[in-house]
Amino acid sequence: MAFYNKIHCKYTGIKGFLNLYDYALRYRYMITKKALKKARILAFWEKYGIEATMEAFGAKRRTLYYWKDQFEKGGKKYEALNDKSKAPRTKRKRLWPEKVKAEIKSLRWEHPNLGKDKIYPLLLEYCKKEGLKCPKPKTIGRLIKDMGGLRRIPQKTSHFGKIKPLKKKKKLRKPKDFKAAHPGHLVALDTVEKRIEGRKRYIITFEDIYTRFGFAWGTTSHASSAAKEFFDYCQKVFPFSMEFVLTDNGSEFARHFSENLKNLHLTHFHTYPKTPKMNSHCERFNRTIQEEFADYHQQDLLEPDKFNTKLIDWLVWYNTKRVHHAFDNKLSPVQFMISLKDKEHLFPQKCKIGWPYTCS
Repeated sequence: MAFYNKIHCKYTGIKGFLNLYDYALRYRYMITKKALKKARILAFWEKYGIEATMEAFGAKRRTLYYWKDQFEKGGKKYEALNDKSKAPRTKRKRLWPEKVKAEIKSLRWEHPNLGKDKIYPLLLEYCKKEGLKCPKPKTIGRLIKDMGGLRRIPQKTSHFGKIKPLKKKKKLRKPKDFKAAHPGHLVALDTVEKRIEGRKRYIITFEDIYTRFGFAWGTTSHASSAAKEFFDYCQKVFPFSMEFVLTDNGSEFARHFSENLKNLHLTHFHTYPKTPKMNSHCERFNRTIQEEFADYHQQDLLEPDKFNTKLIDWLVWYNTKRVHHAFDNKLSPVQFMISLKDKEHLFPQKCKIGWPYTCS
């Protein structure tokens, strides 16, 4: 897991800060194995002379002097011996007729945000008429990117007639290499929507990725305040502190819910749109809770209090008795938590000042 995922400071949430911090760590402190090998060769040269070094390592004289020059100009730091980028200074550019580019622009203007695969047959028809070579869909996508994206966003106006400024915020996504390392390290939330007799009812679900501890709550509201209230229940029920929270981009996980996470100093990860596999564990819990409980108590959802009373009993059984596939169908989530007592090294260390330790 990247080191910056554990950072909580006044700069967290600022656009571009995490990328900048990652680049700073990567290029300032990373020393490659090849650079360390070069340093050992230079040390050997200083001790035994250049002729012995050339014979021992098969390096050319001018190569050794080049490495030495690099090392000295870099302040005698090992990072200076890292390989430099071998990308050409002058890169090749895509050279396509202006007529082809103009037609792509025209198609994107006439049909806003039309994809490259949809543009291709229309552009192919135009190119045949003009006797031009037509770029393939992948090349069309690259040409669109070269021309700035050609994306149009509809302008919105307020009820006073004033144009609303576009405020599109970049959301924080869960890194690909992120893995839950201990209980509470990453928890996931999602919502299941049910339609009963023309009415909408919702089941908000919660799961700890490491222990597979699950919790859920039936409600009539899809507002962020309802999700915030549910998360408060989760904090009372789940016996470990939380660090990262993963949700989709639903409106119930915005505003009040998001503000609550900021106040609790928790990092809020969002999944990419139309990518439920990023929240696969919670999606699987959604299926379990529907197939094993909710589908048999749909009428009770019309009265959420009645539904939740039965749901709590089922959740107690789910967490304490029902074995989980993640634990080879031998342990339930709570039984797995109990087994972690012998693995206290998995838990993040906390300051113990003022907390006496006693044992009976």
